Amino acid sequence: MSQNRRDFIRGMGVAGATALTGLRPELAAAEPPPETQRIRLGGSPGICFAPQFVAESLLKAEGFTDVKYAKYTSASDRAKDLATGQIDMTMDLATALVMRVDAGDPILVLSGIHAGCYELFGNEQVRTIRDLKGKTVGGPTEPGSSAQILLSSMAAYIGLDPRKDIRWVFHPAAESMQLFAEGKLDAFMAFPPEPQEMRARRIGHVVVNTAVDLPWAHHFCCLLAANRAFVEKHPVATKRALRAFVKAADLCGLEPDRVARSLVDQRRTPRYDYAAQALREVGYTGKWREYDPENTLRFHALRLREIGFVKNTPPKLIAQSTDWRFMNELKREMKA
Repeated sequence: MSQNRRDFIRGMGVAGATALTGLRPELAAAEPPPETQRIRLGGSPGICFAPQFVAESLLKAEGFTDVKYAKYTSASDRAKDLATGQIDMTMDLATALVMRVDAGDPILVLSGIHAGCYELFGNEQVRTIRDLKGKTVGGPTEPGSSAQILLSSMAAYIGLDPRKDIRWVFHPAAESMQLFAEGKLDAFMAFPPEPQEMRARRIGHVVVNTAVDLPWAHHFCCLLAANRAFVEKHPVATKRALRAFVKAADLCGLEPDRVARSLVDQRRTPRYDYAAQALREVGYTGKWREYDPENTLRFHALRLREIGFVKNTPPKLIAQSTDWRFMNELKREMKA
């Protein structure tokens, strides 16, 4: 590559992304500029958050001159800052967003971004989700983590009560993975690049891969959410930012090797091979057009309400926490 890998998205963003994603440039050029040139985004060490970082140069092409990323090791801290307006937008797991909206956070879900990235690994005694009953499961970092909430929804789908039927153990992800490898855990919910490493090291076996196994593979894993006040005050900026995100998601699927190299060069992840593999396996390209984010929220809200994790009904949660206007406009403009 003649250009620095760190900057390759800049070249792709203006010309290449337009061709690859089907954007009609005359429509974007006809729009007014964003009401604010500043946007603050939530970061994550997860590889599946790649569109959030690929979007940086695309956001600048949309008129944002001040793009900032906050660093988080805790998803709960990221969610708190989105609610309080310390950050304007972030990707997050669908189940986590359902929980935050139910708790009253002033956020709006704008679009889906990509399909499944989590994988449940088990030992010889765990071949199905139902086998988790009475077993010890490693959940990354802390109670209430995104991994625990997602697996709780999955367990509820097949009739388990995750609070009573599963013994949860919480450690940092690397420690949980090691405990699982040592036989001290029966199962582990893995998040990229952990699944890629576990398969390479032949640790356990995959029980569920949310990118390919139904019904989870037919729903979004991560969606894009924004602070409600930001959307209400800056509708043009919101649409332009969303356009940058969905173009970035498409690019992650169309150019996984180059995106992976860029992430490594920016020190957002250490292993190129695991990053490239994860980007190829996660459903990115076109998923924001194909899947229905409202169905995703409804699906998980029903499961989480059945087990008492949320109080409000799915229709109420969807009505108070979503704004599909911008996504629908972009679907018309960015035809496949």
